[in-house]
Amino acid sequence: MKTLTFLIGGSLLGLCCSISTPYTGNNEPQLDKIELPAGFEISVYAKEVDNARSMAMGDKGTLFVATRSKGKVYALVDENNDHVADKQYTLIEGLNMPNGVAFKDGALYVAEVNRIIRFDNIESKLATPPQPVVVNDKFPTESHHGWKYIAFGPDDKLYVPVGAPCNICEHEEEIYSSITRMNADGFGLEVFAHGVRNSVGFDWHPETGDLWFTDNGRDWLGDNSPPDELNRCPNKGMHFGYPYCHAGKTPDPKFGSDRPCSEFTAPEQNLGPHVAALGMKFYTGKMFPKAYKNQAFIAEHGSWNRKDPLGYRITLVTLEEGKATGYKVFAKGWLADGKAWGRPVDILQLKDGSLLVSDDTADMIYRITYKK
Repeated sequence: MKTLTFLIGGSLLGLCCSISTPYTGNNEPQLDKIELPAGFEISVYAKEVDNARSMAMGDKGTLFVATRSKGKVYALVDENNDHVADKQYTLIEGLNMPNGVAFKDGALYVAEVNRIIRFDNIESKLATPPQPVVVNDKFPTESHHGWKYIAFGPDDKLYVPVGAPCNICEHEEEIYSSITRMNADGFGLEVFAHGVRNSVGFDWHPETGDLWFTDNGRDWLGDNSPPDELNRCPNKGMHFGYPYCHAGKTPDPKFGSDRPCSEFTAPEQNLGPHVAALGMKFYTGKMFPKAYKNQAFIAEHGSWNRKDPLGYRITLVTLEEGKATGYKVFAKGWLADGKAWGRPVDILQLKDGSLLVSDDTADMIYRITYKK
């Protein structure tokens, strides 16, 4: 019998000893409902990962999984290398929307709403995690779009988005509606990209090194407007339109008259309207067919107020010579008869070229593979 290892915390920000308990997962996967291209298969990497959101991989193969509503951060270990997690550790609990995780130089970085914390030498201390070090606690405290996705770029800086504290608004402080970056020690914080309403996923093109990111469009302009976006930001200081212009062509009813769409950088690819595009990754592995090399996979969490629900799937944006050329569905089935039993959040590539997908509704991590 597989076992999961949990931490029992006694305080709001709990760190404690661990005990082993039998695996008693109750959420059964409905993988027979998932539709994939020919040759692809989906399996369960881990169950009972409550509110599984962003993921990061440690140097020793530990999968770190953050949450948004649960305030916890987990560590999953596949001890026998069978591509199924054997142990689950709860590293910490009581955090403020710890949605983002990143790994660098043996340390796990965790993003709360208003701060970044770090667990040093964490993979050797999963059962007895150290107290976290505060890296930077100067981020805004608003919870509206306050949860963060974080990742280290090719420049070794930590990129941290700061969403708009509203559906649609202007703000005097430039840190809002942006993607910031800072040194690994927390110093040197600066705004890298402006006019970004709410990005919860980004990656760097494996050939050009350009930053690409998803962005969630504003609400209450109808079921079909505006679309979510996939943007490219090769240089610091670019502005992507929010709150004045949406999807590169739609002036905002309230703020559009202040600045025209022509002033801003248009998306590389407009996505579905209100699909809640979150995690995205460029595929660099060798398991999938060559046609998928350097293409962008996107986890679409799914609409929350659209009359006909849309999203709840994984899509693929095709690229040629660093430019987006198309947008199509890669995997679907988490939405059945208008009801969602699962909602994809983030995507992570394993060393063997397979993809992991987190699901904060079914509380699972899936693994997608390809066989000729």
